[in-house]
Amino acid sequence: MNKLEMLEDLPSNTSDNEHFQAVVERAVSRRGFLKSGLGLSAAVFLAGSLSACNSDDDDDDDVAETPQEPASLLGFQAIPIFTGDDVRIAAGYTATVFAPWGTPLFAGDPAWQNGRDDAAAQARQVGDNHDGMHFFPLTEGNSDEGLLVMNHEYVTTSGAATYTWLFGTQDTTITTLDQADKAINAHGVSVIHIARNAAGKWEIKLGSRYNRRITAATPMRLTGPAAGDALLQTSADPTGTLVLGTFNNCGNGWTPWGTYLACEENFNTYFGTTIAGDGRSAAQRRYGLSSGATAYGWELFHDRFDYKKEPNESNRFGWIVEIDPFDAESTPKKRTALGRIKHENAAYRIAADGTVVVYMGDDQADDYIYKFVSDGKYVAGDQRNNANLLDSGELYVAKFKSGAASGDFMGDGEWVLLDRNATPELAGFANQAEVLIHARLAGDAVGATKMDRPEWVAVHPDSGEVYVTLTNNSGRSVTDEANPRAQNRYGQIVRWRETGNDPKATTFEWDIFVLAGNPVKYTDRSDLKSGSANVTADNTFNSPDGLGFDPDGRLWIQTDGNYSNAGEYEGQGNNQMLCADPVSKEIRRFFVGPKECEVTGLSFTPDGRTMFINIQHPGEDGDSHWPDGGTSVPRSATIVITKDDGGVIGS
Repeated sequence: MNKLEMLEDLPSNTSDNEHFQAVVERAVSRRGFLKSGLGLSAAVFLAGSLSACNSDDDDDDDVAETPQEPASLLGFQAIPIFTGDDVRIAAGYTATVFAPWGTPLFAGDPAWQNGRDDAAAQARQVGDNHDGMHFFPLTEGNSDEGLLVMNHEYVTTSGAATYTWLFGTQDTTITTLDQADKAINAHGVSVIHIARNAAGKWEIKLGSRYNRRITAATPMRLTGPAAGDALLQTSADPTGTLVLGTFNNCGNGWTPWGTYLACEENFNTYFGTTIAGDGRSAAQRRYGLSSGATAYGWELFHDRFDYKKEPNESNRFGWIVEIDPFDAESTPKKRTALGRIKHENAAYRIAADGTVVVYMGDDQADDYIYKFVSDGKYVAGDQRNNANLLDSGELYVAKFKSGAASGDFMGDGEWVLLDRNATPELAGFANQAEVLIHARLAGDAVGATKMDRPEWVAVHPDSGEVYVTLTNNSGRSVTDEANPRAQNRYGQIVRWRETGNDPKATTFEWDIFVLAGNPVKYTDRSDLKSGSANVTADNTFNSPDGLGFDPDGRLWIQTDGNYSNAGEYEGQGNNQMLCADPVSKEIRRFFVGPKECEVTGLSFTPDGRTMFINIQHPGEDGDSHWPDGGTSVPRSATIVITKDDGGVIGS
């Protein structure tokens, strides 16, 4: 976990809204799992079978045939933890480094200069700290050529205006405008045209018209209900519709009409002030803006990052940005209808009538889960119709409850509409634009459920069930007899199913798919710190983060947690990627990354025979030289995974 992300454990939510942990307590108490004479622990309960999840009948008197053990979706052997400065992958697979930070994207450009490149060079190279990404086939179904689009979340820092590796030497404090602009250009998004060569290896098409770098200075347009509002106007843009750049793009999403969704997460960390005194508004505090200097130091060189000089500039970040990867001249659009939060990623589902539903998490301790329901309907192949579907619709926030649920599910919940004209609790907002710009405050007002850092959301390709990683919340102090795990250091994955399997529904049922933990450290399985029963000494992990399904329904889990392999994290090794069977809840470790990294990003070619993942911030504490080895500067990079027999990944 990078140092700035540690701030996400510190909530800015001071509302009295109920925490999810209290909901879990009531659900467990109602169903009596902790009172069983068989001595069942909550850990065992939380590992219940998914086999009943598709049944709406909770009658224990029904007579059914003895169920047959389903065949596992997981066709590989699990691997042990790893603590070295390299990668490890399951037997029968090959992991190949691809497109590391600094790789040129355009023909004729010089090779990477070991971090000594200037700002202009960085604007034409692959950015730093790779994160969410998606593979778009160049033609439908093409698994040999396409556009790999990826986020570059941030640049690793080690102090005020001090960058750990950006300039080729460790811990360099910026003193020039070009240095600040290099950091700005290392952020954003890369669009990379890739194809298999004659030897079957992936390579970058340097002469491609598709290749593009989108940075923290690229012109973009604000669209949708909040565009033009006074809260989005600045001295440089009195229209409130034109903004420079996108940054801290963490997870991602994509649409069935072929666009990429970059999600602006910890934008707050880029805004500080050079002027003495605090002066932050209540909304700026709620969104976590720094009271003084920032770690990035951009406010020293660009007034727009000084919240006292430009108090509305930060309101122009925290959006989902829609990008057309097939048109390098197109203007990215920040879709305000989806609300302004610290977006982790975006996962869509299409309703039976064509309505587009987008699920989103706000990645901070004690913040919320949202969904957007479009007004318009998706029509396959009709790009004119689909182009602006994300500009109009309804935004909801989740409220989890402990009410009755079917099968193994623990409780129910509702989606609360964030509409100033329809929801009485929002009457104090000036207009709907303010509701969207201050979506966190709107969630506070309607009593949304506080969650343990909602990260990636993923939708099962067949069942439509929605999964979300709650990565951790080590600062939470709430505890009781039923829930002794007050300091949630390990995290969990929660899932829900919409009523009637309709993504537009305003009610749902939920349960906990896995409670991460450490049975190596906590051998007593009645201790919730050991995790749920599907967590073992062989697959132990902490802080689930990246999440995604493959077409066959395997759930891939990536971690961004503590890699010390000591104390509370003994036996967990470097950050990793695991794979789970949603039916059996079996989890196996598939991949382990190098020292001090996060494993993130996930995409497949249409045939499922190539997987792309990302290694972010290797050596953030100065102890890695991956991938080049020796004494080289560590570099974030993509990993291309293939099966040695040419088969489907995971099978």
